[in-house]
Amino acid sequence: MEGSKQTKKEDQKNNGEDWTFMKDFKIVVIKGAGEMATGIAHRLFMANFKTIVMTEIPKPISVRRTVAFSEVVYEGKKEVEGVTAEYAKHLREVFDIWKRQNIAVMVDPGWGIVGELKPDAVVDAIMAKRNIGTKNDEAPIVIGVGPGFCAPSDVHAVVESNRGHNLGKVIYSGFAEAHTGIPGSTMGYTKERVLRAPHEGTIKHVKHIGDEVKKGELVLYIDKTLVFASIDGILRGLIREIDIKTNEKIGDIDPRGIREYCYTITEKARAIGGGVLEAIMHFSN
Repeated sequence: MEGSKQTKKEDQKNNGEDWTFMKDFKIVVIKGAGEMATGIAHRLFMANFKTIVMTEIPKPISVRRTVAFSEVVYEGKKEVEGVTAEYAKHLREVFDIWKRQNIAVMVDPGWGIVGELKPDAVVDAIMAKRNIGTKNDEAPIVIGVGPGFCAPSDVHAVVESNRGHNLGKVIYSGFAEAHTGIPGSTMGYTKERVLRAPHEGTIKHVKHIGDEVKKGELVLYIDKTLVFASIDGILRGLIREIDIKTNEKIGDIDPRGIREYCYTITEKARAIGGGVLEAIMHFSN
């Protein structure tokens, strides 16, 4: 790993660039830039991991858009709790973003940046509930978040993502808990908190993130179909006005009714981020 970093530094020096600031940092590639991946990136950044790049698909689908660095793909820049991410079109821009002390986000569904950067750590935080191709030879440290990964055969460590006693636990041998298909309970509400698309179509907002809603109140349209609030609460998440598929998660209602929670990282994302940080430090030391 040190050899590959030295080669990069020499190449950059030859091109008249000065990237020596990189020598003291571990490079981390995070697959995904949604809500959970953002919580991970934020926690690592605050723990002084300053060379982070996140990968996304061309049209990310994030419900909790206010706390998702995936929004960078649409907006160019996104700040979450004092940490800023910027969009990078290619590797050179990644280095520029790092020099500005920000996180880089790239559209890279094939994870080509892993081969280009040869990072110290790779974190699969796509939350696909299965492993869609991450292997433990992608970096010295490879971590999978949630179900579908097995340590150490697929990845070096797995971080539990299921709410409950083991949330955030690092598993060095074995699997995370199986996906239940039921959202975590908040004030006794589980599935009722989540709005899903009854059919494919195009989203049109009526309400906005942070709005208070009452059960039965109109929240959005999918084409001409009306979608209503299933419970009373604050609209904590709402998908962009884009085309969606049947049963896609399109909204999130928080029954606690605290508007601040719409704009801050959840305890779940923080716990998972803590688990990822533990795993990286475990193998680093």
